[in-house]
Amino acid sequence: MAQMGRPRTFDRQAAVEQAMFLFWQQGYESTSLSQLKASLGGGISAPSFYAAFGSKEALFREAAQCYLDTFARVTECLWDDGLAPRAAIELALRQSASMQSEPGHPPGCMVALGCMSAPTAEHAAVAAPLTASRARTRAGFVHCVERGMASGELPAGTDASALASVFDSFLSGVSIQARDGVGYAVFDAAITHIMRVWDANRLTT
Repeated sequence: MAQMGRPRTFDRQAAVEQAMFLFWQQGYESTSLSQLKASLGGGISAPSFYAAFGSKEALFREAAQCYLDTFARVTECLWDDGLAPRAAIELALRQSASMQSEPGHPPGCMVALGCMSAPTAEHAAVAAPLTASRARTRAGFVHCVERGMASGELPAGTDASALASVFDSFLSGVSIQARDGVGYAVFDAAITHIMRVWDANRLTT
């Protein structure tokens, strides 16, 4: 008697990654349970979905953490004090713009787009990890400007928050333009221009 094949093992991590791409593309509120089940493949039933993930909200939190542990790392160089502050900012901008433009995943940044992912008060808390990540990136830009002042490259009276906001706002705008199909070559050239803002604030010797 022929032995029946073993059932296919459910790859939980792969499922979380597929959910991440769907949430990244559509946001939390616009993504339905039926779309999530379809993206996970294998005809997963609602009871099986809830057994594996608990809830749509819990899956979103896992998917968001998956993004933060991988794609979002492109801006962590802002906290690398081994890099010159200007170099850290430029590297963060170029790495993020490249990631947001590359094929193989939705365009833009899930963190930057997170402010539109769960816009109603009812679901605002679910996007808290993405909100915290945006705050960390803003703080990273401020950190670089403050290091520039401490090293004497920038004047002591530089408004760190304002200068940091120039770079942070640019990075947020990349997400929208990437969604509109703007390619990395344009962003690459734009970053060269925007870094001149730093240069314009430098102390002359």
